Amino acid sequence: MIERTVIVGSTSGLHARPAKLLVQAAATQPTTVRLRIGDRPPIDTRSILAVLAARVKQGTEVTLQAEGDGAEEAVTALAELIARNLDEEGGNA
Repeated sequence: MIERTVIVGSTSGLHARPAKLLVQAAATQPTTVRLRIGDRPPIDTRSILAVLAARVKQGTEVTLQAEGDGAEEAVTALAELIARNLDEEGGNA
């Protein structure tokens, strides 16, 4: 299993636009990437409802997990996205 821990960079956390961008990016990955916050059970990053319900705030440390073909690339891509402040960027996410 590939894991990477990252700090959420968006000022609104993983809410609204940042959550939508994360879910869209996750849907393009060749493997399922799960997001773990603290000791809570991991959630599927392809589920907008799960991501929004997690109520992840800016500065929160989250861990991405995946296994199988393409896991390392998928985790890296989503980690880089989560670390950015998607609220201040234009449509170039």
